Amino acid sequence: MIFRILKSTQKLFSGKIAGLFVLLFMFSQIVSAQSVNVGKAGSQGKVLKKYIEPAELKRIVENPVDSIWIIDVRSEKAYSNGHIPTARSFPAGTVNDRLNEIPKNKYLIIYCTVGANAQIVSKKLRKAGYRRYINWGGISRWEWEKENSQPILHQ
Repeated sequence: MIFRILKSTQKLFSGKIAGLFVLLFMFSQIVSAQSVNVGKAGSQGKVLKKYIEPAELKRIVENPVDSIWIIDVRSEKAYSNGHIPTARSFPAGTVNDRLNEIPKNKYLIIYCTVGANAQIVSKKLRKAGYRRYINWGGISRWEWEKENSQPILHQ
């Protein structure tokens, strides 16, 4: 009898441990997705690495530079609900159709929710001949007040 109780307890305990390991693995994948993509830059975008730190990006927001655009590639709804001030809305699914609105001579700091869509957009831009961009990662890195406004069409 005691042997059966011990064996069933062991099975229950093993199942919970396995579940815990699965949860830890999934959490580590989410966290690493952010860090894997942050800072990936085009061949001429490496100069933007100094803005990877949120405090440095905040300086650009407070004192905009005409040669640097901050690009939000989240949905228009997400952008409207709160974005980094001065960011321009170019939802990831619309970028290919709107390349004529994104100048190749500007430096582009691209962000999304966690960094994955920004990386996808970076690849699209690279294929279209852009070289001055960097994946800033996810908006969760922005510690300051977000701006709420409707996307402005940039032409």
